[in-house]
Parts: sequence; structure tokens; C-alpha cells
Amino acid sequence: MSGFMSVVLPTVEMRERYEAGLQGLWRQFQGSGDGAIVAEGRSLLVDQVVICCYEQLVAQEVVPPDCVTIVALGGYGRRTLLPHSDVDLLFLFRDTKHEASYKDPLSRIYLDLWDLKIRASATARTVAECAVLDRANPEFTVSLLESRFLVGDEDLFQRVQQKSLPALLRKSARALLDLLAESARTRHAKYGNTIYHLEPNVKEGPGGLRDYNLACWLALVNHSLSAGTLPSASSLFEPRLGRELDSALAFLISVRCFLHYRHGRDDNSMSWEAQDLAAAQGIGTGKSLGTSAWMRDYFRNARSVHGAALQLLQEGAVRGGAVTSKLWRCRRGKAHAGVSVVDGAIALPAASRLTASGDILSIFERLAHEPVRLGIDAQRQLIEVAPSLATPASQESFWPHLRQMLMGRYAADCLRAMRDCGVLDALLPEFKLIDALVVRDFFHRYTVDEHSFLTIDTLHSLKDPRSEWDARFAEILGEIEKPELLYLSLLLHDIGKGVEGDSHVAASRAIASTVLGRLALEEGDRDTVQFLIQNHLEMSATARRDIFDAKVIGAFAAKVGTPEILKMLTLLTYADISSVNPEAMTEWKAENLWLLYVSTSNFLNRHVDDERVHGTLHGQVRGKFDALPSRLVKDIQPFLEGLPQRYLRIYSAEAIVRHFELASRLWQEAVQTSLTPYRDLYEFTVVTTDKPFLFATLAGALSGWGMEIVKANAFSNANGVVVDTFHFKDRFRTLDLNPSEHERLRKSIAEVVRGERPLEYFIRSRSGFKRTSVTKVQVATKIILDDDSSSHSTVLEVVAQDVPGLLYVIAQVLSELQCNIEIALIDTEGESALDVFYLTANGQKLPTELQQTVRESLLERLTKTR
Repeated sequence: MSGFMSVVLPTVEMRERYEAGLQGLWRQFQGSGDGAIVAEGRSLLVDQVVICCYEQLVAQEVVPPDCVTIVALGGYGRRTLLPHSDVDLLFLFRDTKHEASYKDPLSRIYLDLWDLKIRASATARTVAECAVLDRANPEFTVSLLESRFLVGDEDLFQRVQQKSLPALLRKSARALLDLLAESARTRHAKYGNTIYHLEPNVKEGPGGLRDYNLACWLALVNHSLSAGTLPSASSLFEPRLGRELDSALAFLISVRCFLHYRHGRDDNSMSWEAQDLAAAQGIGTGKSLGTSAWMRDYFRNARSVHGAALQLLQEGAVRGGAVTSKLWRCRRGKAHAGVSVVDGAIALPAASRLTASGDILSIFERLAHEPVRLGIDAQRQLIEVAPSLATPASQESFWPHLRQMLMGRYAADCLRAMRDCGVLDALLPEFKLIDALVVRDFFHRYTVDEHSFLTIDTLHSLKDPRSEWDARFAEILGEIEKPELLYLSLLLHDIGKGVEGDSHVAASRAIASTVLGRLALEEGDRDTVQFLIQNHLEMSATARRDIFDAKVIGAFAAKVGTPEILKMLTLLTYADISSVNPEAMTEWKAENLWLLYVSTSNFLNRHVDDERVHGTLHGQVRGKFDALPSRLVKDIQPFLEGLPQRYLRIYSAEAIVRHFELASRLWQEAVQTSLTPYRDLYEFTVVTTDKPFLFATLAGALSGWGMEIVKANAFSNANGVVVDTFHFKDRFRTLDLNPSEHERLRKSIAEVVRGERPLEYFIRSRSGFKRTSVTKVQVATKIILDDDSSSHSTVLEVVAQDVPGLLYVIAQVLSELQCNIEIALIDTEGESALDVFYLTANGQKLPTELQQTVRESLLERLTKTR
């Protein structure tokens, strides 16, 4: 290929015509917001360029006429080229001889396209090769089904369409469907198998344009399986579904076109800023809307596309199943008179008249308890009858049915189906407030309604535990007397987010009070649900305090009141955090939640430890060391003297022995350290004698190394020996990729603690304090000081924007003010730091004047770090 020079397009006029055409399409989009016009218009412009390039090659006798067929594939074949979409071409040859002779000269075509800034790629195939399924690239085969003749030997194109493809489908349609299904499942899993993302991907995400293409491909292949012929594009779907999908396609193409123009590249992510602008410009809707209303339009269209793709995927999977699967379908079909299960989907008689609410709701009860789905026709019938359920009588008799649904293993899928059919809105009109509602914060990934459904699914999935923590929390779930009240609380716990106001918790409780009264729950059950909703953030907040402080546990136990409520609130908290995003429930958060549950449960059962270790170990504390030699236990006791009971609770006997061994070597080296992997973090422990600024120095040194501190504990015994432990993420993989850096980190931090190296120089020489990402959410700084939550300390709670070095700045201020940090509890959620410190001054709680100084100093310094 290097032996040829690129062909210059026939005239400068061609280039100017193409660029002028692009500008015209841009102006049209600015005026109409119609992406379909742009997609078809750009496809036509590229057609002209490709044909011109080929004809120029023929005119220059570089290639003979009709030596090849040039075919448009993919989005180009469908005439849906967006402003920055790639152009996929097929060079179709009669045989391998022609391919070998003309493939290289023809490559000049896409070189010229690149010269016009058209990102093009070309695939070469013979007619015979098009009759064979490419298992490594099944999308090439389906793209042939939607391909389009451009120029060259049209007879070759017709041979592929009329002979090669039908032969391939007769032989390999089943395999092609399986490959497409596997590819779709992998893609959907990448996005959590839901359309309800706060910042969705309009092309690749569930319900995006890739799902629309998938639905078309599946319909094409399924039709060829049943009829033996390829259908026309206009007859892929039955008329009503076709109209829905056409409308959704027009919307999605307009949105993707908007994103291409906005980003200046093939970027299909709907960021918050893009949503605001698209809503204001009325992209896809033709009228300016508020962002929340516009996003609901987006989700409505994505729901139609994703539903059609899933339906066709599932139908194809069942048709290709084993005989046992088909027998299962037959047996299931006899379960309810008038209702059958065909290909895994609930079907209703064509002439059925659903009038009684009980008959309608029995269908959804079945969805909640069996691994089936609604067929498209059944869904349409239910959409038509849903408004008839919006009556006081139906709404008031809803609870017995809803209770059965909530208890089913597939409750979340049932509730999604009810929402999609309009049945949930009819029977629970308050739920309209959060239907596809986008509420922006720093760690939620899903819409409010999807988050609520996911919490219910999270608890039901505990019955098939995938981790140690799942198994532990599953035990609690099995002990609850009325789990339906817990599931109902989860369904309603965030419903107040659809109401303007400062507190969604108060709004959720008020709305729930109306709902519970209408559902006629018993008074005690109403109180339980309202309590859980009112306090659904309480356990997360308490877990950020010293959960081994008897006063903290006592206050929380007094609020909870009973072991049953404690179990329900624990599970609600576990489900709520786990459903924020797939990474939200880390192992150490699960551990903290579990320890808070156990500590409170023990308190409610009157098992409370003393505050500090004094004298001889006994009881449960002594039992912790039963496996150790008695001589070692005796040697350890002086080290334990004066340490808080919390220290004994959170560390294993083996860890305490390691700390003791480090402390016993202090006469050799004044700063003892250890660095070990800890789950998905690193654990860095320092044992030394206490000194001013120690905690701040350690936090600053670790941050200077680029480590993100997510958890820390600080303890000292009666002899002034300090045990400080930090758990951190290696943000830049310094330690992961360079094992030799482990020892250097330990050595350099020890030097800083001993005063042999200035901390300020150390921080400046490294990049750890540099912000590495754009702040998407601004977190207001809050400083809270509390004398009531601890018997011996003033509790400081800092909520602030999480920035590199934040913990160092806070600890430095506290040290400058001569506040002793007894305990530090560090947590991060998204872009928000939630740090709690137990402080003393001269062995006492902070005086009022010092508390005010701490508040003012922190606010001043933290403002400068933003």
C-alpha cells in the first residue's frame, strides 16, 4: 500500500461541498433539534464522497469497473450517521483473486475519507465468506442484514442478500442469536442491568441506541427462523410497538446528535450539565422543559427500547431451550385459568376483559413469586386498564396484595412491571413523585424509584448470599417477625425526595403517614414503618461515631428501643447503602454496621463493658486471649492498661500481640511501623510515644505520598504509648506496582515523626495533595461539636468537600489548639468527607470557649482548601 500515493479528490469543490453540507446540517439542527435529519443528511454526504472517490479510481484506471462492491455497514448502512460517528465500509469481492488484486488500491478510498476528517474503516470479504458466521464478530453478520449498496458491482450485493445471508441464517441463526444475547448480557451488566442511571450513556447503556439496534437484529433473525425470509424494515414489529420504537429512536438520535455537537466528538454520556442544556433547548421534545421533566421523557423512551430488546432476548432464549424448559412452560401455563405462560412470558387471552382489581393484581403477585415476565401484549392490556384502578376502593384494598408482592423473591421486578404499566401509580399515586426522578448528589448512581426497588431486591438476594456479610445479614432477615413492614418501609423511605424542602426524611414520613392510613395498616404496624422511615439515616450517622463508646451505644439503643426494631433498621441501612451504587457497601462499612448492630444488641440485653482497661483482665475481655500462652497474656497487661475498651473490641488477639511486640521494641527504635494489605486497602500502623502534632504529622505524610485515607484509629495507653492505625487507598498504585516502595514509605514517615525530615518539605516534594479530578458536586462544610455523645470527650464531626490532605489540615488545626485526638473515625462517601474526632484538652472535654475557637479555625482553614 505504501507504493501508492493518496488520490486527491477530483476538485476542491467536492471538499467544500462536503464541509458546507455539514455546516448546513448543523444550522438545521440548531433550528429544529431533529437528529434524524442530521443523521440522514450526513449519510447522504458521505455517500457522495465515497462514490466520487471510487469513480475517480476507475477514471484513473487504478482499478477496473465493477471489480468490487462497496457496501455501507452499521449506522452508515442504516443511514444514521451522527456528526462524529465512524463510517464502516465493506469491500465485497467476487473471490479471493479479486480481493488480492484490488484490496490495496481500494484502500485509497478510506485514506481520502480520513483526509476529510471522516473516521472510516473498511472490511474486505468475498461473497463466499459472507455466508459463514463470524463467531468472533457476530455484529458483522447482523450488519450485513441492514447493509446498503453504494457503488460498484450491484450483482455481488444482491447475491449476498438473496443467497449468502439466507443460507447463513438457515444454518447458523440459533448460534447468531446466542452470540448476540451473550454480548448484550455483558453490556447490560456493565451498566448494572438498569436504564435508570443519573448520567446514562445514550448509545451503549440499557435502553440506548445499541439496544434499539439489538431489537431490530433479533427481530430480523427471529423472523427468518420462523418464515425463512428476511422481512422489510417496516414490518419488523407489530404496528403499535413499531410506533413506540420509532418515537423512541427519533428522541434518542436527537439526543445523541446533540451530544456529538456539544462534545465535538463521539461522546454519548449524558452528564448533568448536558442534561440541563438539552432540557432547556427541548432536544427530542420540541419544547423547553425542566431537567427532571426532560429526564423522565428520556427514561420513558429508554424504557420502551430496553423492554423490547429484553422481550426479544428472552423469547429467543426460551425458543432455543431444552425440552425440559418447554415442559416447564406447559405446566406453568395451567396454574391460573385464563392466564398462561408462553416462552417464559405471561400471556392473557386476546379477548380478556380485566375489570376486577383482584384479577389484575393476582397477575403481579405471580410475577413477584415466579421467574416470569409480562408479555408485550399482556403489558399493553394492563396499561389500558390501569386507569380503572385509580379509585378509592381499589387503593384502600391494595395492602393484602401488596404484602404478597413484597414478600416474593422477585418483588422488585414485579414493582418495576407495575410502574411500567401505570398500575403502581394508579394504586399508590404518591409514587408518581419519584417515578424516574433524578436527584443529584455525590454518590447515588440511580433514579430515586430505581434505588428504592434495588433496596428491596438487595434484601431478597440475601437468601442467596454471595459474601460473608450477605450471610450474616441474611440471618437477621430470617429472624424478623414482619418482614413485609421492612419492605414497605424501603418502598416509601425516599418518596419525600419528590417534594421541595430541606428534609426528604420529614417529607417521606408525612407522605407515608397518608399512604399507611389509606392502606388501613394496624396502628402498631404504621408506627413501625414510620419509625423506620424517620430514622433510616440514623444508623449510618451513628456508625460514624465511636461505636465502642458505651454512651454512644446507649443513646442509640434508647432511640431504637427493641431488638426487633434494631434488626429491621440494620437491614434497612444495609439495603439502603448497598443500593446507592455497586461500590458503596465496602467491606469495612459492612463490618462497622455489623459491629454497631452487635454492640447495640448486647446493650439491649444488658451486656456493657467498662470504659477503660484497668487491672486484671476478666470476663469476655480475658476470653479473647484464651488461645495465647498465659505468660504472654501477663506480659501484655501493662501495655493494655488505660486503653479504651474500643481497642479490645476492634482488634483481634493476634493484632494486639503485634502491637505489643512493636511497643516492646521502642527502646531500640523510637518509631515502630508496619504496612500490610488490608482487604482492598492498605493498613499502616505506627506505635510510638505520644507527642504534639503526631496524628496530624502521620496524616500529612500519608497524604503527601498520595494515599487516600478512608479510616483511622488513634489510641494511647496509660504510659503514653500511642497505637495509630490508618487504612488507605493507594490512589496512584505506587505500592501496588513498586514493592520496593513499601519499605521507603515506612522509613520516610518514621523520619518525619522523629523530626529528621520536615513534613512541609516532604509534602511539597510529592504530588499527593494535587486534585486529580473535576469536582462535580459542591459539599457545604459543616462543623458540629457535641458534649453529650461521649462520657469523656467532646465529639467533633466535620462534613466537608473531600480533597487531598483534608485529614492533615483538620488534625493540624486541632494540634495547634492543643486538642488531643482520642479517637478518629474517617469516612468518605462520594465527594463528601464525614470525619469524627473524640477530643480532650488536659484530660477533659473541651471548654465552651475552645469549642468556638475550634469551629472558627476549622471553617477558615477548610475554606482555603477548596
